[in-house]
Amino acid sequence: MKTVAFSIVGSVMDNRGRDEGRWERWRPTVSLCQHDDVIIDRLELLYDNHTATLAEQTSEDVSRVSPETEVRCHRVNFRDAWDFESVYGILLDFARSYRFDTEVEQYLIHITTGTHVAQICLYLLTEAGYLPGKLIQTGPPRRGSKTAGTYQVIDLDLSKYDQIASRFRKEHDEGQAWLKGGIETANADFNRMIDQLELVCIRSNEPILLTGPTGAGKSQLAQRVYALKKQRAKLSGELVSVNCATLRGDGAMSALFGHRKGAFTGAVTDRIGLLKKAHGGMLFLDEIGELGLDEQAMLLRAIEEKVFTPFGADKEVSSDFQLIAGTNKDLASEVRVGRFREDLLARIDLWCYRLPSLRERIEDLVPNIEFELETFASKSGSLVTFNKDARERYMTFSHSAEASWSANFRDLNASITRMATLADGGRITSQQVQDEIERLRAKWRNVDGSIAPASHDPQRLVSALIGEEACGNIDLFDQATLAAVLQACRSSSSMAEAGRKLFSQSRKQKSSSNDSHRVKQILDRYGVRFADIRDRLRD
Repeated sequence: MKTVAFSIVGSVMDNRGRDEGRWERWRPTVSLCQHDDVIIDRLELLYDNHTATLAEQTSEDVSRVSPETEVRCHRVNFRDAWDFESVYGILLDFARSYRFDTEVEQYLIHITTGTHVAQICLYLLTEAGYLPGKLIQTGPPRRGSKTAGTYQVIDLDLSKYDQIASRFRKEHDEGQAWLKGGIETANADFNRMIDQLELVCIRSNEPILLTGPTGAGKSQLAQRVYALKKQRAKLSGELVSVNCATLRGDGAMSALFGHRKGAFTGAVTDRIGLLKKAHGGMLFLDEIGELGLDEQAMLLRAIEEKVFTPFGADKEVSSDFQLIAGTNKDLASEVRVGRFREDLLARIDLWCYRLPSLRERIEDLVPNIEFELETFASKSGSLVTFNKDARERYMTFSHSAEASWSANFRDLNASITRMATLADGGRITSQQVQDEIERLRAKWRNVDGSIAPASHDPQRLVSALIGEEACGNIDLFDQATLAAVLQACRSSSSMAEAGRKLFSQSRKQKSSSNDSHRVKQILDRYGVRFADIRDRLRD
């Protein structure tokens, strides 16, 4: 392939006079064509109105030291060589008009000459692919040496540099570990979510919406997102968190947006509000679906325009913050019934991540148990572990259909804390595990007449949904089948997801599968709608 180099005539370093003495001095553009191991077949020489004569002389000297090099001169008028916008625009226009042929030519972009602004612009255009080549930087020879000097070719594909690539991987792994709280996870869907969220944390300041059941870890993940962005210097302010379920009436407006003295009875002083407090930082609104429509409207304006009006004030205030919102509600359904603004939902779900329940991440139970034990040890100063039989018994129960983990990781935290507190000599015994299993069974047994959704009793599960009379007309075998389907649907966000769990083996034998249709057929047989399952079977 031919090698083509692009260089800007250097008004200082390339300008060494017209006498023969210039050959005793290092000139970057001329030296570029003097290296025996880098043969420049064509030099594209850029110059402006002030360096036309120098460009002509440089062209002649290149032809003298490298007769095989064809020199083409291009006049570009930078007007102000130190104005970034002007220089970048002119070089971009040149790059767009140039006829590159990467199949037969390879390109080197010389970044030693020209102003620092021009060098930066050449770098950016090469990085963006407008100049499809590699950078080359030249340097003078050692004192007293008669060589052409030094050069370094820089490929901006960083994956080709082992040490740099390793450093990026290390930073990436650290970011992932930060978001996971240092807990190793095996769930593929969760890991993919964390992979993308780590990139979003670093590259975007747009709102993030975290959904998922209560206890899935939305608050903890929001704190870790903040910590990662703070560590990477993406935020300067603090993390401000509030559960919107605690905000009601005038108190909601005041807490979020602040108020002026005398705005309402009891407002004896000014209050800045949480949005203003979060300026430069992050605002986490947990259970955002609990906000009233008026607060939602003001929040939307604060997100889009960075301004809002405190309660009782006549002047706007500004605040620039990143929003993370959390909810365990289906906000799209809330929009349909008029309890949530459609425009606000459209604004906050640019980056939307659903946190899976513990049952959906059951393969991550072991590292989370270890994490809870380590957390207990750090708080209490006492190291606690399971004995072998106790661990096996607890793990067997935890993975069984009986274990609903209805409060997800909160249930797990409470369970480990109870056993660790009661452990004598730092060892959790089989008897303590059995006592804890009974406590969990009692907790998950529904006290309001319905039953825990993961009950081992199919008849109770089916009758809780369709009634005892209808359940009595179904064979025990069919009750067990329907109960398995209900359990899968309850822990899934869609019929397709439930079908993948239920038909994980048979679907492999089909060239195409419609899992949701198979689930719907079973539910229709008993007059059950998928949307009713979660509502009527307690989380």
